[in-house]
Amino acid sequence: MFETITSAPADAILGLTDAFKEDLNPNKINLGVGVYKDGGGQTPVLATVKEAEQRLLCSEATKSYLPIDGLAEYGRLSQQLVFGREHPILREGRAATVQTPGGTGALRVAADFVRRIIPQATVWLSDPTWPNHPNVFGSAALEARSYPYFEAPTNRVAFDPMMAALETIPKGDVLLLHGCCHNPTGADLSPQQWQAVASVCANRGILPLLDFAYQGFGDGLDEDATGVRIVADHCRELLVATSYSKNFGLYNERVGALTLVADSAEAAEAANSHMKICVRTNYSNPPAHGGQIVAEILGDHELRSRWEKELAEMRNRINDMRHLFVETLDERGTGRDFSFIARQRGMFSYSGLTPAQVQALRERHSVYVVGSGRINVAGMTEANMDYLCEAIADVLK
Repeated sequence: MFETITSAPADAILGLTDAFKEDLNPNKINLGVGVYKDGGGQTPVLATVKEAEQRLLCSEATKSYLPIDGLAEYGRLSQQLVFGREHPILREGRAATVQTPGGTGALRVAADFVRRIIPQATVWLSDPTWPNHPNVFGSAALEARSYPYFEAPTNRVAFDPMMAALETIPKGDVLLLHGCCHNPTGADLSPQQWQAVASVCANRGILPLLDFAYQGFGDGLDEDATGVRIVADHCRELLVATSYSKNFGLYNERVGALTLVADSAEAAEAANSHMKICVRTNYSNPPAHGGQIVAEILGDHELRSRWEKELAEMRNRINDMRHLFVETLDERGTGRDFSFIARQRGMFSYSGLTPAQVQALRERHSVYVVGSGRINVAGMTEANMDYLCEAIADVLK
């Protein structure tokens, strides 16, 4: 039965990591996969995570299944982190959260939920977007289309074309928005632009789905939630897919959440029953360990305060690398203005490198970048910056 199967293409990002591992060049640099690296080029375990794990190890009394929607305390704290502790949505009980295996798991549950409740809906994705977005929604048998988002000549959000496209989206369709730190461009909407987008969604009856994978990696926990909260203020219904891979460094624990906001507490409860069916027929219930870590940290004032400091250190390192990258490239006399990279936020930026230049970087210098030219700024260090910028200057000649 399997004799006629041909090999599927490697994942565009994870496949790059496989090639990087096989490269014998001691100077090789991986700027492809979206994983945070510290100044020594390692992906650290946060000290607060280690302490939370020690507490859990001492207090854990069972390995029994979690409920279908996960830890109740995890869901409550996740809602507070997204919306703020005193948001009317929480006071009115209009939110329901299911704990998921990572942010990708949250997106897949969202896709299955949309397919179950509004099967005729089209999902609208930014152009460009995270390469796995179309795959996730396509696997749930949902049609995906795109709207303009990024203006390559200016390296800014293509806001006017974007708004013109949103004005044509039919009622009942789903609009996927990156909550902050847009992947892959690093170009985010301003608060004023968020207001305009939220108004269109509310006026046209569009369901917003916010992919919120990088809270705290842009300008701060509350600052990065500005767009999500503006949308929540305008729209009575929305979905938010959260990931704790980056801001807690819990990549391999697969910790995420899908939060649904409805017009009333009763509607939220009814909708949650359908989300739980989507979970039950997919992975049945979520893994416990990562969610327990997040709940332990967010629920303890002292631990949370220390975690926020660790998160600020990661965020500041990324922003420092942005500025150092721009300065070092300028010193190399590339003849190109890269200052936009310092203005962008999050782990990623569109570098403007062509596929041919990306290929040359890999073949001549063992610098691994996604074919679109997306670079992971968090993979840069002071130690590899000179080599990296010399390599880029070489391929730009």
